Parts: sequence; C-alpha cells; structure tokens
Amino acid sequence: MLVAVSIGAVGVPLGEVWRIVWHHVTGLGPASDDIATDQIVWTFRTPRVVLAALAGAGLALSGGVLQTVVANPLADPTVLGFSYGAALGAVLVITLGGGAALYGLGVPVAAFAGSVVAGALVFRLGRRHGRMAPTRLVLAGVAIGYVFLSATSYIQLRATPTELRTAMFWMLGSVAGAHWHQLPAVATVVVGSTVLLTLFGRRLDVLLAGDETATSLGTDVNRLRTVLLLLSALLTGSVIAVAGGIGFVGLMVPHLVRLTVGVGHRRLLPLSALLGAVHLVLVDLLSRTLNRPDELPLGILTALLGAPFFLWLLHRDKGLD
Repeated sequence: MLVAVSIGAVGVPLGEVWRIVWHHVTGLGPASDDIATDQIVWTFRTPRVVLAALAGAGLALSGGVLQTVVANPLADPTVLGFSYGAALGAVLVITLGGGAALYGLGVPVAAFAGSVVAGALVFRLGRRHGRMAPTRLVLAGVAIGYVFLSATSYIQLRATPTELRTAMFWMLGSVAGAHWHQLPAVATVVVGSTVLLTLFGRRLDVLLAGDETATSLGTDVNRLRTVLLLLSALLTGSVIAVAGGIGFVGLMVPHLVRLTVGVGHRRLLPLSALLGAVHLVLVDLLSRTLNRPDELPLGILTALLGAPFFLWLLHRDKGLD
C-alpha cells in the first residue's frame, strides 16, 4: 500500500510517504516540508489506496461465502444480482438526481439501497417451502440481475453524453474519488464482517458436506444460509456503494486461496480478504499508470486478469465438468 501511494504522476520517495502517513496517523514525527507533497500523499492517494484495499477485501470475502452458501463455484455478488441492483440505484441518481447528488452522498446511498433491494428479492425468490434452495438462489439472482440490467440500460439510453460517461465509469468500478469521510463506514463493515464470518468458519465447513449431513450434525441449514446471505448482501452493498461495480474479484480470489490453503473457511476467509485487498490495490495502481494521464476503470483490468485465470483453472481441473 505504501508503494502504491508513492507511485503516480508525481513520484514520492517511499521514506517520505511513510513519514507523512506516520505523522498524520499518530501525530508523531515531523510534518512534511512540502505542503503540496503532503496533500498529494495524505489527501488524494492514501484514501484511494485504503478504499481499494477495503473494496478488494470485501468483495473477495463475499465471494468466498456466497460460493459455499449456494454450493456453486461460480457464485459471486454479480451472479446473485447484488451488483446490478447497485448499478441501477447509482445510475438513477446520476441521470435524474443532478450534479449535487453526483458529488454528495446520493450515489453511494442509492447504490447501497439498490444492492439491498436486489438481495431481498433474491432472498425471497430463492426460498422453496420456507427453506433456502441453493439452485433457486442462483436462478433468482440471474433473473433479478437481468431485470435490473435492462432497467439500467433503458435509463442510459435517455442519458446525456456526460451522464452516460459518468455512469459507465462508475459501473465498471473506480476508487478515484475516494475521501476520508467515506472510509470509516466501509472499514467497519469489512473488518466486522471478516471477523464475524471467520467465526462462522466451522459452520461453513459443515455446509460443504451437504445439507443432510449438516442437519444431522445439528446445524440449522436454512437459518445459517439466511444469516450468511444477509451478511454478504450488506458487505457487498457497502463496498459497491463507494467503489462501483468491480467484477471478478469475488469470483477469482477465493478460488486462488483454495488452491493454496484448501477449503477450510477459518483460513480461507481471512486470507481471501487479505489477497483481495492486495489484488485490488495493485489493479488500481495499474489503472492510473498504464494510460497516463487518463485512468482505466478497475472492472476492465479485473476482467482482463480474471478471465484468463478461469480458463487456466478449467484446463487444470478437467474434473470440473
């Protein structure tokens, strides 16, 4: 993260970055002699890098949980419709809410609300005879996702070129507009969810054995799936609300961790959060350095990295069919 902060249009030595961050966090040590450098490091780059880390951790954690909850290795926030719900809420505000909503809290609040609404609909439609059905959850997520995507596309057709560009950039994900006031809420949700979901690790391990085995071991499978799905929706909505629709992180990172440490969730979930944070910090660094002075949306790069990974995974594990 310190290296990512030091690299940019204006390079800052790593030692200077550490000194500035240390001074602002602890109040100890001398302040930077250059006010402009201090502002670049602390006001612009550090919140951006921290948000990228939080977003990557949250999406990877959510993907790891959802893949177990719905018993589908391809499950992630996009497959279950959470991302499309957030996109609809954000695009509505961007195109109908005016400039004040764009630069205020309108877009994050609308995106979070859209994600929660999508999660509630999937939750409702994914139940069969009062119980959560993994296959129904995936089918409901895909169907709800397409409904929200259609509505979003219709709104975009009626948008002005400026509104359309803003909406598209947001839908593909970006942490360029990160501010310190956005971080406490996201950090609380991501860190709290990481701790809480890791405590559920053994129960998630039981789900891997199948519903019948889990029930015979005393686990209320329906209640557990409900709680985990709600936590995942809250986590995803909080991240997407401030970072936009970033794909493939929740799909790729948990698989990569499983290949390394196995399927035990007490190791899988915290390590997925850590690797997801590192992954998105590096992707954000690439997004602002590959095409200077313009930036690339994060979703373009995560797709470019994620798709080849899954092609390799399919080639490696021919037994997946």
